[in-house]
Amino acid sequence: MTTKPKAKKFRIRRPEPGQVPPAAGQAESLLPDAHGAEQESAAAAAPKAAPTDLDAIRAEGLTGRQLRLARRVAQKNGFEPASDYDAVRMLRARGIDPFQRSSMLELVVPEAGSGRGSRGPEAGLPVLPSSGEGLPEPVAPRTQLPSTQTASPAERRAAEIMKIQQELAKRRRKKQTMLLGRLAFFVMLPTVLAGYYFYVVATPMYATKSEFLILKAESSASSMGSLFSGTQFATNQDAIAVQSYLMSKDAMLRLDRDEGFKAHYQQDWIDPLQRLDEGASNEDAYGIYKRNIEIGYDPTEGVVKMEVQAADPETAARFSRALIGYAETRVDNLSLRKRSNAVSDAEVGLQEAQAERQEAQEKLVRLQQQGSVIDPEGRIASLRTQISNVEVQLQEKQLTLQALLDNARPNSSRVEGAQGDVRRLDALLVDLNAQMTSATTGEDSLAEKAVQIQLAQADLATRDLMLQTALERLEQARRDAESQARYLTTSVEPVASQDPSYPRSFENTILAFLIFSGIYLMISLTASILREQVSS
Repeated sequence: MTTKPKAKKFRIRRPEPGQVPPAAGQAESLLPDAHGAEQESAAAAAPKAAPTDLDAIRAEGLTGRQLRLARRVAQKNGFEPASDYDAVRMLRARGIDPFQRSSMLELVVPEAGSGRGSRGPEAGLPVLPSSGEGLPEPVAPRTQLPSTQTASPAERRAAEIMKIQQELAKRRRKKQTMLLGRLAFFVMLPTVLAGYYFYVVATPMYATKSEFLILKAESSASSMGSLFSGTQFATNQDAIAVQSYLMSKDAMLRLDRDEGFKAHYQQDWIDPLQRLDEGASNEDAYGIYKRNIEIGYDPTEGVVKMEVQAADPETAARFSRALIGYAETRVDNLSLRKRSNAVSDAEVGLQEAQAERQEAQEKLVRLQQQGSVIDPEGRIASLRTQISNVEVQLQEKQLTLQALLDNARPNSSRVEGAQGDVRRLDALLVDLNAQMTSATTGEDSLAEKAVQIQLAQADLATRDLMLQTALERLEQARRDAESQARYLTTSVEPVASQDPSYPRSFENTILAFLIFSGIYLMISLTASILREQVSS
């Protein structure tokens, strides 16, 4: 720890009464100069004796600015004055002019050949006249350099806060400038280019709108069919199928063959982004097709809405009419196979039923034609009736013969007649029984033929029923085919537009701005998150 050297005591010459102290009249003239000439003139004009008494210093009439300056110089030299006047006294006691501004900046001057500072005329500091003229001698150089801080701690703290605020403001302005630059490059510049394209470069496109419905034939065959026949649910699948077909590559190729789709979009006056290159593949043409033809289906109303874009209004209307024709053909083909298959299957079934019935009839006829008896059952029934009658007659004749024999003197002629009748009836009964036996037993008996005829008749009845069923099935298939027929009805006809519908320059420019802003925002957030993760 260094100790301050004790100040030498000097005898100060007091000014005579009535004489104005030179310091009071010339303190303001001791201002710093960039050159050393003014400092020398100020030192020459300084009084030869500077008062050090506090009362004398107060009597000089120093200004507040001079007192503050003296206090700062004293603090810079390491003094601790009790007041501003005490600071003036202490500085003058050390031989330092308290009102010289240059002393604040030239307090530390390195000596020649050494790193320690010096004070005095060699250092460029103003000093009072020498002791031969009544003033104290210059103070010897101190071992400790004086402090270079002239402000109080509060002022230094305020200065540091101000410096930090300035650095923060500078950094904030730099960040804002970089942000504006990034926004201009990544958002505004692409938006301006997109707007230039939409307003200047893009070829106007004409849109033709049309709407059509797919209707189903009315049918009252079933309650469920009639329930949904008048609603969009009956043709929902058909409408979706037609929409898919119109947006397919098959429809594009057919439109190109019929109407020259590729040739229209290969014209030179169409802008490069919408033009189809010469010799482009079907995939490239299909991309243009999907971009310029929009087809939507509204399931709540059952309406298919179509919008066709082209560089020429008449071409757009022609394309739209061609696509509607393709849709109508597709609608007809959707149910044609189902309807034709159902009817053809029913017709085949009817033909088979008819052939089987005819075969059963022929079999029955052949059975009936075999032998001399057409109706075996009738013949057997007739034999059974005859046998019953003969048995009844035989019993009567036997009773009559027995009655004649019971007489004491029977009539021989009558007895012989009755016996002849009984004998004839017995022979007839034997013959009938023989016929009956031959008709009911054996493979060729009438009973066997009767069974075969009964089976043939039953088969014929079954074939008749099957034929009737086949007829009903055919009629039902025809009714279903009529009810499954689909009809395409155009509710809004395609009409060529007079004004271009695309591009929508303002809407597309705003959309491009929002898209680029969203992309920049996502990239910025991602980069910020990555920086935070890496730095943590």
